[in-house]
Amino acid sequence: MLIIPIKEGENIDRALKKFKRKFEKTGALKQLRKRQAFTKPSVERRDEITKAAYIEQIRRQETNI
Repeated sequence: MLIIPIKEGENIDRALKKFKRKFEKTGALKQLRKRQAFTKPSVERRDEITKAAYIEQIRRQETNI
């Protein structure tokens, strides 16, 4: 449970912004969306390999410049 301390006379919009930021950092929404649909372990692994290859390609381009 997230607890957001609110100071006396603090704007509710600011408190809401703090809550949203803290909630985003917990990763709860990201985890919920991931659990909504099952992906096979082989597909997850393939995506990881593709992402790693893409990042490696970008790093090589940065060093060549």
